[in-house]
Amino acid sequence: MPPRNSNSASPAELESTDAPPPALRVAVLADSDTRWKWGALTARRLTSGGTRADAPRAEISGLLLRGRATPTPRQLAEVGDVGIAADRVREVTAVEFLHTVRDEGYDLVVLALVGGAVQAMLHGLAALRLPARPVVVTGYVGVVYEKLADGLLLRHGADVVLANSRHDAERFRAVYEGVGADASAVTEAALPFLGGDPHRPEQGRDTVVFAAQPSVPASRADRTYLLRRLVEHARLHPKREVLLKLRSKPGEHTTHIEELPYQRLAERLPGGLPPNFRLVYGHMGEVLDRTDLLVTVSSTAALESLHRRIPTAVLTDLGVRETLGNHHFIGSGLLTSWDHLDGGAHPRPDERWLAGQGVAADGGYDTAYDSARARVTALLAADRLPGPAPYYTPATAPGYLPAILARHHLAPDGHPLPGAAATAETGRVRGAVREAVRDAARGAYRHGVQRVAPVIRRMGEL
Repeated sequence: MPPRNSNSASPAELESTDAPPPALRVAVLADSDTRWKWGALTARRLTSGGTRADAPRAEISGLLLRGRATPTPRQLAEVGDVGIAADRVREVTAVEFLHTVRDEGYDLVVLALVGGAVQAMLHGLAALRLPARPVVVTGYVGVVYEKLADGLLLRHGADVVLANSRHDAERFRAVYEGVGADASAVTEAALPFLGGDPHRPEQGRDTVVFAAQPSVPASRADRTYLLRRLVEHARLHPKREVLLKLRSKPGEHTTHIEELPYQRLAERLPGGLPPNFRLVYGHMGEVLDRTDLLVTVSSTAALESLHRRIPTAVLTDLGVRETLGNHHFIGSGLLTSWDHLDGGAHPRPDERWLAGQGVAADGGYDTAYDSARARVTALLAADRLPGPAPYYTPATAPGYLPAILARHHLAPDGHPLPGAAATAETGRVRGAVREAVRDAARGAYRHGVQRVAPVIRRMGEL
């Protein structure tokens, strides 16, 4: 099946039964390191692999939405291999993205963005009125434990809204149907980055990993408590390797803002750190390769760990609360406390709960994307897709939608605001100077939002 937007194949190539169909042109737009990982791997799952022999080939380009959490080169490198070459990844504004879609003629676009940005891109795409628009896919990077209705309605209007489990698919449809919105876009799949070898204990290895989260918990007291208990656990078990897995280095942002990095708190911990305790970065899959017990408050890393049958614990020390996200694990059999872990307890997961969460530790993960792939293939085969029709419009949400669009320099009708579109520069010298100035501005912006702003906020709390 040839891509709907492709004009690159000659008539002879299309008539030949031996010539492969032209590759799909796919774009992934992401606004943080974790969403980049989700979006890029989702694009790969949708266009290759699985049990379908007719999965189309794809040329995937990466676009990073400029903002406070735009990933650094180090963060992109630590995400691991997502199948997109570095020279096919570039940074854009929302308006530049829309111009790129108009000019490049993509067949498929994966929006790996926060909900408000997804809504803005949907309205922007609708305003383009393309004769052949791309299929639009979006979803969530992990556990959906807060802002369920808000996040879902901001994603409404995409052709495919991926749910990471049967549990999520049922909740998503209930929200859409409950407000009278079309729920047909909701498609059950799974987290695209689950994988790795099943857990195999090794003689002489005993490694505990605490998967930290940037914003959970948020307060200094709670984060210091968790760090102190982790260090005390290391002291209680001197032969056990205890690792604190961190998502970012101080000054970097990920999906959520981290204003109190554990690295800084560890520097101030009385008594210092024991020799069997280490801070580690890098790809989570590589850390899980040597993990014998994964501990977290509510990180998606718990699902990666469970998928590989690694013993996993979700902490109750700070309560089981919606603001922490650990309420998502009610019924999982994983809830426990540091007191129990210090005593040697290893929670056992409930198999029925696992089955409903898309973990697929029984091997069913190989077919998890078949339904989503089939839906995308059917949409690509359509002669013409209607324009995106989000639930929120200037008529249904006049007090909410305009501000969301304005954050991305779009008017209420989805068109760029005056002055938002960059004017084209002619000549190599002028283009090089313009790009240098833009790079300097990006660096200054990142420094302001990632380093200066958190300091000002903390000073204001004194």
